[in-house]
Amino acid sequence: MKSISNKLALLLCRAGIWTGAWVASTAYAVNDLPGGPAVNQMNLHPAVTKIAEEQHWLHWMMMIICTVIFVAVFAVMFYSIWKHRKSAGHKAANFHESVTVEILWTAAPFLIVILMCLPATKVLVASKDTTNADLTVKVTGYQWKWGYDYIKGEGEGLAYISTLDSSQRAMSNAGKPEGDDYLLRVDNPLVVPVGKKVRVITTANDVIHAFSVNSLGIKQDAIPGFVRDTWFRAEKVGTYYGQCQELCGKEHAYMPIQVKVVSVEDYSSWVDGEKKKQAAKADDPAKVWAVDDLAKRGEKVYAANCAACHQASGKGAGAIKALDGSALVLDADKLKQVAVLLNGQNNGAMPAWKQLSDTEIAAVITFTKNNWSNKTGQLVQPAEVLAARK
Repeated sequence: MKSISNKLALLLCRAGIWTGAWVASTAYAVNDLPGGPAVNQMNLHPAVTKIAEEQHWLHWMMMIICTVIFVAVFAVMFYSIWKHRKSAGHKAANFHESVTVEILWTAAPFLIVILMCLPATKVLVASKDTTNADLTVKVTGYQWKWGYDYIKGEGEGLAYISTLDSSQRAMSNAGKPEGDDYLLRVDNPLVVPVGKKVRVITTANDVIHAFSVNSLGIKQDAIPGFVRDTWFRAEKVGTYYGQCQELCGKEHAYMPIQVKVVSVEDYSSWVDGEKKKQAAKADDPAKVWAVDDLAKRGEKVYAANCAACHQASGKGAGAIKALDGSALVLDADKLKQVAVLLNGQNNGAMPAWKQLSDTEIAAVITFTKNNWSNKTGQLVQPAEVLAARK
């Protein structure tokens, strides 16, 4: 009786464990994520680039060849073991240095390797051909986020950081996952146009990372102090997901990649919007600048607005006063030069430049005070210009 009770208790315990596991697995129900993982996925992610399609074909070709070799070798081995077993009266043959056998087991693997090598080399070479790119993006890996810098093509100059969306972090901290894109959604995805060749340059700021998006057929290590590159051309609009595929620290799992492929028109609109955002951020009058950064900005403002009269050398011409060595520029009272740019002087001979932003005026004044022979070291902050407007 005691034995029956113990067995019954064991069965109930196992049933409870199985039921708990089933409840836990169904508590967070998910669906297939377009551009990302699918439920019970057995194959690679659906390809949206030619390179990814080639990789899929290569993968299955290699699998089929390996399976055929596996089946053939073990079939011959088991057949030989069974057919020539000792109990059936067979005796082992005694031979060595068979030229025919040696030629066969040398030539057959060689031909198989060549058969596998040629298409693999073709795909590998194609995946490294980053020439004639329409857009170049530098991807920098950080612990634990990605930095995107658009360095060539439409959008050149844009730069931002992409990190795990705060709502995803909150769900993870609470242990309550929701949505099909759990731990894959980011705050600022990489945005690229459809049908354009995008060159991706990878590097890292701290440890080794790996930039990988399966649907696009790309995976490239990002190594500190080194520059590597790869490319893709997405043929379908959509959002595609990847992850860092190099163990990079305790939050490696919180370093997703989200690539948003949009139409050419939508990409142009996105670029315009991002440039306006960055310009507005750069022109925030509350921002505190360093001398070198503000002077570099001022050089561009001077070339676009001032050089036509004052010359690039700052020497002026005729009635136009020189800025190089100017008493006004060298004056310790910075607000005097600010007043001239805001209000003009000499009955309009020097026009007012109120249409420039506070940052642009502060930048061009800082540039003139620290360029040519003017080495004052003085700096005008945008907030000072803003105050002078009032």
